[in-house]
Amino acid sequence: MFQPPFTPADRVDDSLRQTGYAVLAPHDTATWMGQPLASLLALHPFWDALPPDQHLKDGGRYRRRRHSCWEIDGQHLTQVPHRAHWQSLDYNALHGGIERWFQPIEPAMAAAPAWSALLRRLAQATSALRGAQPWYLEAHPFRIDTTDGIGRPTPEGAHRDGVDLVAVMLLGRQHIKGGETRVFEAQGPHGLRFTLTEPGSLLLLDDARMIHEATPIQPDGAPVGHRDTLVLTLRAGGFQGP
Repeated sequence: MFQPPFTPADRVDDSLRQTGYAVLAPHDTATWMGQPLASLLALHPFWDALPPDQHLKDGGRYRRRRHSCWEIDGQHLTQVPHRAHWQSLDYNALHGGIERWFQPIEPAMAAAPAWSALLRRLAQATSALRGAQPWYLEAHPFRIDTTDGIGRPTPEGAHRDGVDLVAVMLLGRQHIKGGETRVFEAQGPHGLRFTLTEPGSLLLLDDARMIHEATPIQPDGAPVGHRDTLVLTLRAGGFQGP
């Protein structure tokens, strides 16, 4: 198991510009957000109520998720009316080209102070990378489990998302092995691999420059295990749509 190449909280913007990624340890995530780590991890119980993903084309039963969207303009944060998640086939060869409707994030989760602080901080980081402008954010809480013996965090394989910034936060791992994160330059030879193990660890990616994936998970001996993550994407100009 490879350890993440952690980035200090005060070096996040520089790391994104210079390398295309940054990885924060939990205490640095809290420092970077300006919130206690406990308030962020207090969101984790909402993962226990994620509905099954009904759109998996491989027939699997290993993914549960919700989906909601926000527009962020400076410090102004607005949850937009519930909408479908859509990606082009260019970015998701497995599930692209179709409207995928998921149940929205629970209101109590969206109302938590740590939630709004996280979304605003991500918008600030994206503006530091691309220039200040409104950002269109999609939020996806995921639980990948080993109900079928194996769970696939990224069934589409190594990919980009067609956005400006991708954030992947680990909320928990229980009774699993695998789930290694792999990040590669889209136009270069360099890549890295590591495993997020500590709740509150956060990966940030310049999506234009970096390809990413997570390897499948398997149970470590218990009947069923799971991996809980929060994936957030920010895009300029509007949400993706057909």
